[in-house]
Amino acid sequence: MRIALRTDASGRIGTGHLMRCLTLADTLRAGGARTRFVCRPLPAGLGELVAGRGHELASLPPGSDAVRALPDPPHAEWLGATQADDADATLAALAGEGTWDWLVVDHYALDARWEARLRSVARRILAIDDLADRRHDCDALLDQNFYADGAARYDGLVPGHCLRLLGPRHALLRPEFGAARARLRERGDTVRRLLVFFGGIDARNLTGAALDALDALGLDADVDVVIGAAHPQRAVLEARCAARPRTTLHVQAANMAELIAAADVGIGAAGVATWERCALGLPALAFAVAANQQALWRDAAREGLLLGPAIDACDPSALAQQLRALVDNPALRAHLARRGLETVDALGAARVARVLLQPEVVVRAATEADARDLFEWRNAPEVRRFSRNDAPIAWDDHRRWLAATLADSRRVLLVGSAGGSSVGVVRYDLAGGEAEVSIYLAPGQAGRGLGRALLDAAEHWLAARHSEVSLVSAEALAGNDASHRLFTGCGFEAFSTRYRKRIRP
Repeated sequence: MRIALRTDASGRIGTGHLMRCLTLADTLRAGGARTRFVCRPLPAGLGELVAGRGHELASLPPGSDAVRALPDPPHAEWLGATQADDADATLAALAGEGTWDWLVVDHYALDARWEARLRSVARRILAIDDLADRRHDCDALLDQNFYADGAARYDGLVPGHCLRLLGPRHALLRPEFGAARARLRERGDTVRRLLVFFGGIDARNLTGAALDALDALGLDADVDVVIGAAHPQRAVLEARCAARPRTTLHVQAANMAELIAAADVGIGAAGVATWERCALGLPALAFAVAANQQALWRDAAREGLLLGPAIDACDPSALAQQLRALVDNPALRAHLARRGLETVDALGAARVARVLLQPEVVVRAATEADARDLFEWRNAPEVRRFSRNDAPIAWDDHRRWLAATLADSRRVLLVGSAGGSSVGVVRYDLAGGEAEVSIYLAPGQAGRGLGRALLDAAEHWLAARHSEVSLVSAEALAGNDASHRLFTGCGFEAFSTRYRKRIRP
């Protein structure tokens, strides 16, 4: 499996996009994938970090702040080039080795036009986004943040077949967060340690404002301060933390999970760090340090995942007042910790990686030659168990049914395969602009994550040949948890519930 990742980091962009892609790439590489980052020149230390993790790194030419072509996404100036020029440069960086299995793109300045250009070198595209402000030409979309309107945010912005991976359940956290969660201590009512982290760049130096607030409070606590190697006030903060009692500065910390687990209260930015803190139950005073974090910060605060007061985080006095309120309220801290642990389980990177690493499934229309296989699969106990009619099917009945199905223009019967092995069957019953889908895996194929790939391939097939279909529905029996997870995970929404009651034996 070969997977490319297009992302950037800079003083304007920050380091969050690169770091979450790096977490995903680490997980993919552990699963046997070959990975290549495609980036414009990275801030000090980040290129070495990518290469040091075993990933290839292809550098694009430096961007120019003067370049902006219209019409473009709202963050077009972050790219330092036109989308067309960036697409050409990325194509060159990926050329000469055939088609890549996946291209992951995590960049606010790139949209469907760029993605469409890259289709020539990538079989499938995963777009990572959290703005929902532009169209994507992608096969899967990841938005790991919590939003009150999360299920509908990308309606009309992604193709109908696109697999939507939404919410903190898919947060890209490094494996050490799962390990730290397994041995997490119970925090008491006393605050003995605080963690300050406003992101790798922290252009406004909110770290300095937080230290001012802590000085004003005079808390009897140890303080860990984390900054990136490219922090614009690094030298000042190094001197200040060295002179401040019980304060340790960590530059480009490689042990964030350990630091979060050791703290009793966090102070910092919304964004990726929110889910790191939640996964380890760290109650935090958090702020939106960029426009793209505003919606996340607001909705996460309303959901009880962080304390997000509407104050200027550069104001040490206001910051000290809010921090004091959090430190003095153990019940609030316990509530924030519990909500965080309930929402983020630290397994998101593995979930996303499974989607990318699963074998590509190819579907074709069924024929009479498939009769024997379809008969045996349909009569397998694990398939009959969750069928509307769970009785065994006789061979003659099956042959008549198959002949009628293949002759019916209102029915589509597809057989999927991966790596030369049969995977399963998908059937669509068409009715104008709607279709009802039925799906089952061939015996022995369950538990391999192939259901999503089969359904995704079938939706591609349907969209290409039946453009009149705009709505797909499905029915899953009570107790069929695998099907419920499959459909909800593939963007289906529950819209009704059927009940039945047996009144005679």
